[in-house]
Amino acid sequence: MIRICLAFCAVILLCAAAPGPEGSPSGVWREQIHWVPMRDALGMSHLLYTRVCRPRQDTPARVVLINHGTPPDANARPGMQPSKCDSEAIRWFLTRGYLVVIGMRRGYGETGGAWAEGAGSACSAEGYAQGGRESARDVDALLAYATTLPYARPDGVVVVGQSAGGWATDAYNSMPHPKALAMVSMAGGRGSHQYNIPNRICRPDELIRAAGIFGATATTPMLWVYAANDSFFAPDVALAMYTAFARAGGKADLIQPGPFDGDGHRLFFGNGGSAIWGPMMERYLSSSGAMP
Repeated sequence: MIRICLAFCAVILLCAAAPGPEGSPSGVWREQIHWVPMRDALGMSHLLYTRVCRPRQDTPARVVLINHGTPPDANARPGMQPSKCDSEAIRWFLTRGYLVVIGMRRGYGETGGAWAEGAGSACSAEGYAQGGRESARDVDALLAYATTLPYARPDGVVVVGQSAGGWATDAYNSMPHPKALAMVSMAGGRGSHQYNIPNRICRPDELIRAAGIFGATATTPMLWVYAANDSFFAPDVALAMYTAFARAGGKADLIQPGPFDGDGHRLFFGNGGSAIWGPMMERYLSSSGAMP
């Protein structure tokens, strides 16, 4: 029995993913899957399943790191996939000469493993902040890896996140991030659609207080965008989070455009969304010195 178990473990190890690229680049955007190594707070190793999309030029390009959200239904997390290179939001950056990196954090999609981002049953400000910091660990690993690629610039990274990915971006701004130049939160936040009820947030007062925790140590001016009909974070909640962030010392431009396609939470990844957020993004990136 021991010999059988050892043999089985050996097969698993041989089949396991290895750090680095998988296969060859393909398609017009030279799409390729990479397994990005990271270590958690306990020193355990993980590999993050990541899609890399390259612009047409061959000179080293500025990296844009895209951070995904969290579905309200935990059962949907294992089936998540990084956005495709030919999706609208990703193409917006590629056609402007950016190298786009979209990684799955721990507990999502092919990355698998335990989910590390929970706020705890109490939904306290400290829990919300800690969940964001765990997300930011993955963000930092993805950024560190991306900036070593031979076709990437080694610094001046743009970090963009949607929903829980926006919250991860807020958290990352509160930590040391010497290689990141610009940060964008698209409908950022956590804890909404509690019990699958739109705009029901687990203790919104604590979520707002957590935004202030991030603001106290944030150092990079940000762009925050929340559409008027966002079913996760309504305009008053978005404004309250922004106010807490700013009062604590964080710097951000909050833009709240009108309704989008039935639910403004989908603005960043939705069809036609870039016509709305694109000009805002371009102005912010230009003012930050983060254009290619």
